Amino acid sequence: MIEFVIGTSLAASAGLNAWMPLFLLGLADRVVPAVQLPAGWTWLSSDLALWILGGLLVLEIVADKIPALDSVNDVVQSLLRPAAGGIAFGAGSGAHTITVDDPSSLFTDNAWVPVVAGVAIALVVHVVKATARVAANATTAGLAAPVLSTAEDGASFALAAAAILVPVLAALLLVGLVVVVVILLRRRRRRRRERVAAQAEGRVQT
Repeated sequence: MIEFVIGTSLAASAGLNAWMPLFLLGLADRVVPAVQLPAGWTWLSSDLALWILGGLLVLEIVADKIPALDSVNDVVQSLLRPAAGGIAFGAGSGAHTITVDDPSSLFTDNAWVPVVAGVAIALVVHVVKATARVAANATTAGLAAPVLSTAEDGASFALAAAAILVPVLAALLLVGLVVVVVILLRRRRRRRRERVAAQAEGRVQT
C-alpha cells in the first residue's frame, strides 16, 4: 500500500511538473542514505542526469509562468509529463526508502504495471492542469499564469518530497489534490451547462 501511495504521489507530481519528481528522486538517491533507487533506475542519480533534469526543471518553471508561453508549454508537456509520471512511479514504488523496506512486494512479476499506472495518473493531472490554465488565462488575460504556476510548482514539490520522505503526508496531499480536481471538474461542467442554457435562451428570443 505504501508503495502505491509513493508511486501515485510521484506520478501526480509529474502531472504538474514533469521534471520535479525525477530530479528529487535522483537527488535523494545521492544525498539521503535511506533512499536507494532500484537497479534499473539508478541512472536518475548520475551526474549527467541530475544536470539535465535540473536544467529542464528550471526551464519548465520559467516557461510555465509566462502568459501564452505557458499554454504552448502545456502542449509540449502533453507527452513528457505522462512519460515522466511512468518513470517516477516505476522508480519511486520500487525504491528502498525510509518507510519501504521491501519494495518488491507490490510489483514482483509485473514491472510494467507501475509505469503504465504512472503514465495514466500523470496524464489525468496534466489534462486537468492544462484545461484549468486555459480557462484562467482566458478570464484574466494571462495575469493568473505566474500565480497558478507557482502554486502548481509548490504542489509538485510537496507531493514528490513527501512521497520520498513522508508517504503518510503524501497520502493526505493526494486527497487534497483529488478534492481540487473534483471541484474544478464540477465548475467546468456547471459553466458548460450555463453556456448551453444561455445559447438556447438566445435562440428562443430570436
